[in-house]
Amino acid sequence: MKKIIALVMGIAFAFGTAGFAAAQTPAPAPKAEDKMDKKMGDDKKAEDKKAAAEKKAADKKAAAEKKAADKKAAAEKKAADKKAAAEKKAEDKKAAEDKKATDKK
Repeated sequence: MKKIIALVMGIAFAFGTAGFAAAQTPAPAPKAEDKMDKKMGDDKKAEDKKAAAEKKAADKKAAAEKKAADKKAAAEKKAADKKAAAEKKAEDKKAAEDKKATDKK
């Protein structure tokens, strides 16, 4: 039994040593084609970032324009409401004067 355990321990030690040695060796240098592919990927990333920035700027501009349009519409509505209130007040005043004049007759 001791021999079997010693054999298993020896095999584990051998695999551990081989794995450690393999981990210490440097990775192979990338080929020129790999570098070109990576550079092309970086260019694509730059294009994507630029497109995203442009979209964000367009969205921001559209939001500002919508806000300005909403503000203008609110101001126009407020002016129309004010005008309608003034007209109603004038009509009420005229109706009161007409009623007063009718009551005097």
